[in-house]
Amino acid sequence: MNIDKSILRAATLILICPSITLFAVPAVAHQDHCSAIIASIEQAGFTDNVDISCNDNYAVISSDTYPDHEMMTGIVGTNEQVPVPAQYSAPIRLTPQLGSTPQTRDAALGVAVNGIPIYDYTAGGEMSQEDLHHHQAKHDTLQTKQLDRCGGHAGRGDDYHYHVQPTCMIEQMQNKSDDAIIGWAFDGFPIYGPNNPDGTSIDDAALDVCNGQTDPVYGYRYHTSPDSPYIIQCLMGEVDSVHDLPRVPPLKSIAGGPGAPNGKPPRGGVEDLTFTDDGNGTRRMEYRYRNEDYFIEYSDTERNGCYSFKSRTVTNEGVISSGVYCR
Repeated sequence: MNIDKSILRAATLILICPSITLFAVPAVAHQDHCSAIIASIEQAGFTDNVDISCNDNYAVISSDTYPDHEMMTGIVGTNEQVPVPAQYSAPIRLTPQLGSTPQTRDAALGVAVNGIPIYDYTAGGEMSQEDLHHHQAKHDTLQTKQLDRCGGHAGRGDDYHYHVQPTCMIEQMQNKSDDAIIGWAFDGFPIYGPNNPDGTSIDDAALDVCNGQTDPVYGYRYHTSPDSPYIIQCLMGEVDSVHDLPRVPPLKSIAGGPGAPNGKPPRGGVEDLTFTDDGNGTRRMEYRYRNEDYFIEYSDTERNGCYSFKSRTVTNEGVISSGVYCR
């Protein structure tokens, strides 16, 4: 991406999209990087779904983590959790700098240009510094069929996020191409698809442990890949504190009890899992397990961020339960 042109595009974007706010930054490098991040979202066509602001240190990408594409279809190893909107703000460093040691954690490492968080390929926080060089097949969300056909699923916080290449989002991108940035890591470096920006293929050996390589414009860039680790599994650049990066708040019972219904993948997996949204505030996930029908359904309430749930899950041994849960 030509940074000078991106500054002009960002200026135009500010005029036509007043919801996107830029704060003054003291250095041209900050302005260039902020403008590049804004341009990547604007060119992809996601300004209606994402808000972005820049301060002296970060571009903050905010969304409700509820994408405008189908979700959950094709999941077999369900954890019996559903996508529930969750306000999330992702801080992207404006002065990216490579660090001395790759860093990882049990939560998001970056964010896609549609505002959906990006995780490593494991589901439950199994990735550690020691595990970066060893493929963890039993925790691989793709191989254990925990992901939908779009590359994501609902996690322990009933929040939707990606673990591999976000195929459905990429199909929606207005600038879909090899040189289009599909997301940003928290350390400030961009994420691309499986090819180099010039369209040439990437030798697997060219990517490092974090699934990245050097870049002539940004200094470094990450990629998706057809094989493990599929997407970024660690941060090669510096961040203030990898463990203090934001997390999606879990749902909590309005009555002070446990959180919303969820569980562990039923042995052998489920069949015919579908997730529907009627567009009027009611969402429902249905599936079959050992010839029995199960579901989790929730609807908006008058209280913002609160949802009325009703469910029959495998984890709860088929007992129908209900409750109101809030972020």
